[in-house]
Amino acid sequence: MNNTNKDKKTTHFRLSLLDAKTHQQLKSVRFTRTTFTITIICSIVIICASIYSLIAFTPIREFIPGYPDEATKRTAIRNAIKADSLERVILKWELYSENLRRVLEGTASPSSIDSLMNASRNTLKNAKDDKIIQIQDSLLRKTVMDEQMYEIADRNRRSLPIEGMHFFTPLKGIITQGYDPAVHPFVDIAAAEGTVVNAIADGTVIYTGWSDETGYTIQIQHDADIISIYKHNEKLIKSVGDRVSAGTPIALVGNTGSLSTGPHLHFELWYKGECMDPTKHINF
Repeated sequence: MNNTNKDKKTTHFRLSLLDAKTHQQLKSVRFTRTTFTITIICSIVIICASIYSLIAFTPIREFIPGYPDEATKRTAIRNAIKADSLERVILKWELYSENLRRVLEGTASPSSIDSLMNASRNTLKNAKDDKIIQIQDSLLRKTVMDEQMYEIADRNRRSLPIEGMHFFTPLKGIITQGYDPAVHPFVDIAAAEGTVVNAIADGTVIYTGWSDETGYTIQIQHDADIISIYKHNEKLIKSVGDRVSAGTPIALVGNTGSLSTGPHLHFELWYKGECMDPTKHINF
């Protein structure tokens, strides 16, 4: 019975602070496992609460990356006000266009702003589900892209003569054979096999293909009736109908075709149906 009571007694620990020289006890703290655990938990809670209070109620929070400061909040409020104003302006223009349509169609009474807002709400309520709208949007985007794929030039763009245009260098290399209008109406540029060939200007790819003599060939239609031709390529990167920008990679230098005697680019520049000297317009 006495042994059982001894086992149930709580084990006490003592933490003493002693002088290193005299070994005199300066301070002593007695504790148990339970009190030690409670003390540690309370200390952690107090530390977390203190850190939270410093961050939440002091200007220290502004130093945290991503935390919005007063300037950011003011900017967000101004943007919200501007967005609301823009919505009102758009609503007024919709009302104006609706009234103009009614006048042109001979309708007696123009629509009021309340009726327009109600019509907008009904349109939103009767809209189809999101999946159908997404499918229709994808189909519309594909249709527009297909229609614009073969649009060679922008009709509203001002056409400049070839002397006033700036061309991107298709390939930096050594011209091994220059331009001759009678015998060699193009230039050959030697470069390492696999070097990137770039488009000289914005345009649309109108031809890609292979022939036994010229190997892989690509042609690009540019503004002002300009066509650039690149032959003897190792690989073509673009396809017919692709829109390209100046400096866009279109092919890799190769040694394809029976007329090629080494890795090089056969480059031709045509303007209004006439073959031009590329070295007069492009700095190779």
